Amino acid sequence: MTAIALRMLRFHKGGFLASFAALFLGALIVVGCGGLLETGIRSAAPPQRLAAAPIVVTGDQRYHGTVQELIFPERARLDAALTAKIGAVPGVAAAVPDVSFPAALASHGAVTGHNWASARLAPHRLAQGTAPSGPGQLVLGEDLAERAGLHTGGRVELLVRGATERFQIVGLAAGTADVFVTDTDAGRLTGHPGKIDSVGVLLAPGADGGRVAHAVESAIGSGPAVLTGDDRGRAEDPGLIEGTDDLIPLAAAFGGLAALAMVFVVAGTVGLSIRQRERQTALLRAVGATPGQLRRMILAETMILAVAATVPACLLAPWFGGRLLKAFTHGGVVSDAVAFRSGAFPLIAGAGLALAAALGAAFMAAHQAARTRPAEALAEAALQRRWFSAGRVGLGVLCLGGGAALAVGTAGADGPDAGGVATPAALVWTIAFGLLGPVLARAITTALARPVRALSGLTGELATANARARTARLTAAVMPVMLASGLALSLTYLQTTQSDGNRRAFEQAQRADLVLTSTAGGMPLDTLDTVRAIPGVAAATAQIPSRGFIEPTAAPTPSGGEEEESAGPQPTELALQGITPQGADRTTSYRAATGTLTALQGDTIALPTRYATGHRIGDAIPMRLGDGTRTRLKLVATIDARRGYETALVPAALLAPHTGTGLVPQILISAEPGTDRTALATALTSSGGPGLHLADRAALSAAQQDQDRTQATMAWLVLAVVVGYAVISLINTQALATAERRREFGLMRLVGATRRQILRMMAVEATLVAAAGITLGLLIAALTLVPTGLSVLDSPLPGGPPWLLAAIAAAALASTVLTTLTTTRITLRGGPLEP
Repeated sequence: MTAIALRMLRFHKGGFLASFAALFLGALIVVGCGGLLETGIRSAAPPQRLAAAPIVVTGDQRYHGTVQELIFPERARLDAALTAKIGAVPGVAAAVPDVSFPAALASHGAVTGHNWASARLAPHRLAQGTAPSGPGQLVLGEDLAERAGLHTGGRVELLVRGATERFQIVGLAAGTADVFVTDTDAGRLTGHPGKIDSVGVLLAPGADGGRVAHAVESAIGSGPAVLTGDDRGRAEDPGLIEGTDDLIPLAAAFGGLAALAMVFVVAGTVGLSIRQRERQTALLRAVGATPGQLRRMILAETMILAVAATVPACLLAPWFGGRLLKAFTHGGVVSDAVAFRSGAFPLIAGAGLALAAALGAAFMAAHQAARTRPAEALAEAALQRRWFSAGRVGLGVLCLGGGAALAVGTAGADGPDAGGVATPAALVWTIAFGLLGPVLARAITTALARPVRALSGLTGELATANARARTARLTAAVMPVMLASGLALSLTYLQTTQSDGNRRAFEQAQRADLVLTSTAGGMPLDTLDTVRAIPGVAAATAQIPSRGFIEPTAAPTPSGGEEEESAGPQPTELALQGITPQGADRTTSYRAATGTLTALQGDTIALPTRYATGHRIGDAIPMRLGDGTRTRLKLVATIDARRGYETALVPAALLAPHTGTGLVPQILISAEPGTDRTALATALTSSGGPGLHLADRAALSAAQQDQDRTQATMAWLVLAVVVGYAVISLINTQALATAERRREFGLMRLVGATRRQILRMMAVEATLVAAAGITLGLLIAALTLVPTGLSVLDSPLPGGPPWLLAAIAAAALASTVLTTLTTTRITLRGGPLEP
């Protein structure tokens, strides 16, 4: 039977090529998404500036003792005194402090500054001049100097911490575009004196890195993180952990979508390819082939095909996943320091899923062919009216129940979290409709039969008769259209709905006429007093965004283990906004439901009403700020806000020292009625401090939308890949389903039908198939998007332009009709008696 299977592969090239393409592309996408998932889990970031240090000690960004790992968004800094303690550990040749700070060169854009001692950790060498040895001296990166036209001996102005600092260029460093100052100047410019970012550990000759790392851990105790290998890159960019964490749910969700699409496409394509040969298998049964022989033949040819398709897919998948990661990097959603990592698990999972889908479809087809008696097999092959089992109906009904449960969960979820529930809901609805496909496809085509016959006459009559007579073929043609249109509509409008929800929440929170920002990394808090004193300013409020955590009332009990997982309550993460309460009622939409916002002074907080449950005004709220600092804040007010978009308010003076820059990134300003905006803008930008920039509310909203689009880049890109695969499968399946009707077309031509009449009939059939598939796709999208709209927008209608619906439906219709007609025209080229 294996020899017969190999011969069958040779003489049914069309069906096997279609199956090969479905298996190859499906495995490629699934393994590539699996690689992205592993990349997010590993968070591998080979160090660049700290590459010469085998061991790096830095602040631990992880919130330990929680059920789920949480990450502090702001850098957790170390005491500078820790450097000497690390340097005294046996086996340590040198302990080098590392300090970084954001800055800008006047007229040359943003740069990053470092202390000169950290240059040996890259290592960076001097290309010209000398190292900085005193205040006001600076070494410029050679790349930056060439771009800016600067040279040794010149002077440069550095905009940092809202002020202008003047430096003399004493040297140029090779291979970098950063700037270096003395350690003393660096500590001053960070705004965190006595604090450092990291310590690079250089080993003594012959010292064992692992033993020294353990010795350093013992010397410094709990708190700081001791990093080796690729983990050292986290010390360079603490936001890298949180950034790669975004890859995990995204890759998992879309890997699941890709896996679902692959199972549907592979099972449908392989099943259709095998059904094309029902006449041959029926003849084999008639001449004496046993059921076991038929099963072995079909399974053998499917296994040969599946292995031939998945092996090259697995070889190319790491390249494909790496290209996806590069696209995310170019979009600014993942740091370019993240290295793509794809081990054995994605390969095994992707290849195993492809093989299982192919062999599962082959087994079902082989089982049906093997258990049918020879005479029944010939009749079955002639009509192809196979129905489906009670088990399939039961699974379909169960999936409908699961979809309904997820729809309820989506409607009740917080707005920003609704997408995480809606995506699996779309998966479950698609599985349900796929299992119930024969019933649904037949019901829709029956409903459309009368208008089709009325509009297209005899060709419509013939097309609807074909659909009624060959249910299995109809279902195989409808399902890819449903998959492509359902996924495209659900996932596209899911993204536009989330974007609309974010935009609406942002705009509702803003009441200011103008927003003052600075290219110098921010503004000192006392800039606010200067702004308020300018004529024409009615109110001005500082605004500092961050994130924090409400600690559980009962302290978590560590369960042991390296990760210190906890069986106790989970801290509540929420957005924090540092504000100055004076004028906040004129510049923001925050309003106190209880208490008063004017009491936001000192160690106080105003919580969203939902998060204040169980607390009263005056209670002390245990908090962890963005850099991990523990504090207890007095509750002075509660705020009503939309679920999922709540923000807790704290005094700006309290929050600023616990952010990366310690500065105010923006000041919201309301103008007096009738004020000359041009004169006010001139007065504000020249009010003091370098690099001040003024924008109106529309510009601020546009900037927020740009940020949302950047954050959605990953989802759009992976969505395009998955939907693209579904569209390819649609074209693949329609071409295969049409090409196998060569004998039927020949018979029609023998009884007098012309090529034009057959083409018209196929155009009507294709339109009927597309209409049924698009209808099912619309139903999947509606069941997914109505709960999402209720959660995010308080409306059953999703966000996004209506033309997207028309475009997706038109694309599905055009793809189905054009593929069918093109394949039909090719099939009709020969004579009616040609095989």
